[in-house]
Amino acid sequence: MPDPAAMRRAGFSLGSNLGDRLANLEQACDYLSDVFGSLRLSQVYETEPVGCPPGSPAYLNACVEVETAMPAQEIMELCLKIEQELGRTRTGVYGEARTCDIDLIYCGQESCATPQLTLPHPRAHERAFVLRPLCDIDPALTLPGQSKTVAALLAELPEGPSVTPFPL
Repeated sequence: MPDPAAMRRAGFSLGSNLGDRLANLEQACDYLSDVFGSLRLSQVYETEPVGCPPGSPAYLNACVEVETAMPAQEIMELCLKIEQELGRTRTGVYGEARTCDIDLIYCGQESCATPQLTLPHPRAHERAFVLRPLCDIDPALTLPGQSKTVAALLAELPEGPSVTPFPL
């Protein structure tokens, strides 16, 4: 049984723009639920690709939050394993289409920068496709290293790629 004092909130950004995008997100949530139990889920959004090769298909994005005492590095390894289970391949092309992308956005107030993991996610505060679903979970959340809530950060973003609710 985990030590209650070691428990903290960890947030993930999920994305898929290849194959059955919604089923990919649902399967990722199933894997996360098997490990962490209860999930706090955002709405699903369809988003224009950001930083992807020209002609890349649109993404479905969502965010998930869990309570855990698992070390951040183990969580990151779990994310990579789930991506692989869901058919993600990495060719080295930045922004390539993917069946599933799982980014660990925050893990409590932990900050780290290693070749494998940077916490909090270094661009989360700049991305509407992360901030909008995080607002569904907790608009008052303040990401580590930020002084403003995710709702305030989202409101201050310049006009950019669309992030629209996806009908389920």
